[in-house]
Amino acid sequence: MTRSATSGTKPGSASDSAPSRRFSAQLTAWGLNDVGFAAELVVSELVTNAIRYGGPPVSLRLLWDRRRMPICEVTDGGHTSPHLRRADLDDEGGRGLFLVAQLTDRWGTRSSRHGEAIWTEIPLGP
Repeated sequence: MTRSATSGTKPGSASDSAPSRRFSAQLTAWGLNDVGFAAELVVSELVTNAIRYGGPPVSLRLLWDRRRMPICEVTDGGHTSPHLRRADLDDEGGRGLFLVAQLTDRWGTRSSRHGEAIWTEIPLGP
């Protein structure tokens, strides 16, 4: 049985940081406490990037079917795929997707005529 949770957010709203906490709580409800911190950081980074570089609507979805790792997916109305880059020491940004890649087993993007999605597979604890 696949379990899922979905949320939307509005760019610039006061609830922009709330999705990561809500999904961390959802993981806890599913008994996946071990991945809470990593999931919260991944969700925070992906939602922030969607708001900053994508366009509305921004939505967040978490899937888990007990046989696989939890999957986090963020969609937005933008049409620019994110890319992994290596930030220089004096760069103020450019480290977020690198962190996402380090905290997840796999990640990727897909485009549609309505926008883009970035997904991650969050590894379960040891």
